[in-house]
Amino acid sequence: MKNTDIEKLLISMGDAGCPDSDIERVRSLHEAGLDDDIVRCLRRCRCDLMEELHRSQRRVDCMDQLIRAAENGL
Repeated sequence: MKNTDIEKLLISMGDAGCPDSDIERVRSLHEAGLDDDIVRCLRRCRCDLMEELHRSQRRVDCMDQLIRAAENGL
């Protein structure tokens, strides 16, 4: 992977909400030439983001239930 490509990837990771520790890990993996490990790290970041999405969805579902209850007079 070219240096310009890795910089774009790191910026995109930040835009996607990946923690700085994962961004630095990917930078280190690239410097060590471990591109396969970069893919593994990106997949783990994706799983973490999906878990966050699911937690948020459960909270939204709870709020929807509260709204319905309030509209129906609790």
